[in-house]
Amino acid sequence: MTSAATHWVLTFVCVDRPGIVHAVSGAIVAAQGNITESQQFASADTGRFFMRLQVEASATRDEFEAALAPVIERFELDWNLDVVGRPTKTLVLASRAPHALNDLLFRQRTGYLGIDVPLVLANHPDLGELAAFYGVPFESMAVTDAASKAAFEARVLAEVEKHGVELVVLARYMQILSPELCEALAGKAINIHHSFLPGFKGANPYRQAHGRGVKLIGATAHFVTGDLDEGPIIEQNVVRVDHSQTVAQLTASGQDEESRTLRQAVKWFSEHRVLLDGDRTIIFR
Repeated sequence: MTSAATHWVLTFVCVDRPGIVHAVSGAIVAAQGNITESQQFASADTGRFFMRLQVEASATRDEFEAALAPVIERFELDWNLDVVGRPTKTLVLASRAPHALNDLLFRQRTGYLGIDVPLVLANHPDLGELAAFYGVPFESMAVTDAASKAAFEARVLAEVEKHGVELVVLARYMQILSPELCEALAGKAINIHHSFLPGFKGANPYRQAHGRGVKLIGATAHFVTGDLDEGPIIEQNVVRVDHSQTVAQLTASGQDEESRTLRQAVKWFSEHRVLLDGDRTIIFR
């Protein structure tokens, strides 16, 4: 490859049948491309085929897409082509808890997360100073009734449109999204919650867990759907705890797991490593 080569990432989903990999590889050769990474999976449950490739090619996007066009038509690919490492436009929703937001913005600043956050939108003003520390615009809108909830969600959609947002992250945003917003953000909104659900719902789940003497705590990152906390799971983590830990220590451990789990889910999404297969996800690590 010459210095003018672009590093592309190609992902696609289609009905599984013979000849897909051969045809895609041929199209990449036609675009004078060199495959640097390749992962694939055929789902016996849904009969669908999933693939992610990284390709170095001197071809332009138009030339690459033209080479792929016959394969896309023949196999009816649901596909996406992007440049490796391009930051994903990401809108972050928050409330009062700082841990998840702080971790995302810190990892963005260090370059670990390939995201570009044009705005943090919250329903409380508490995290304004934290966002300012990282130089990220912050806006708060109170959500106290149906009208203010609708206004907040309209603001979300306006920002998605304005900035070309590709991902919305609920960084401990403590409001239930409407079915309409869930539908509008289908496949591009990620939430994080503690893994005590449904055993410890409501306020102070870590205090509830402490009172029941749990031995494992953890977190789940998943896509947002109209079914509360039941969207396709992207990542889960757990940590062992014991009776000697106070509520504060238990909470700190849980929040660490929430941050770690959300960070990993966002990273995989931004690198085009997460593909949907019905109610579950295919993760190309």
